[in-house]
Amino acid sequence: MKIGRLSELTGLSIDTLRYYERIGLIDPPFRKGGQRLFDPDAVRWIDFLKALKATGMSLEDMKRYALMRRKGNATAANRRVMLENQHAVVLKRIEELNACAALLDYKIANYHEIEARHELADRKKHRR
Repeated sequence: MKIGRLSELTGLSIDTLRYYERIGLIDPPFRKGGQRLFDPDAVRWIDFLKALKATGMSLEDMKRYALMRRKGNATAANRRVMLENQHAVVLKRIEELNACAALLDYKIANYHEIEARHELADRKKHRR
């Protein structure tokens, strides 16, 4: 598929796809008549890269992972360890976000109470 179609399917800009190709995150496409033609599996790989990025994995680690992937099953254990480490990072971040959400819940409830007391005071003041 052409780079424009890959861009549509993945949501990444053409410039980003070219950058990812240049730094080794995605395999160089086949070239036919000067045009890049990407393998249909590129969509799944790019979706995986987007997920890794969403977990906070650095571009350098993503590049290391991509390089190991190209080397095949001999690197499976190393790739698994990388994913396990990133999984631990994600779980820690989830804990942090849950604590933040709990704090926000507390503050929101507190403001609801303040607003309710303020409205009650205003009603009492206007009744006089």
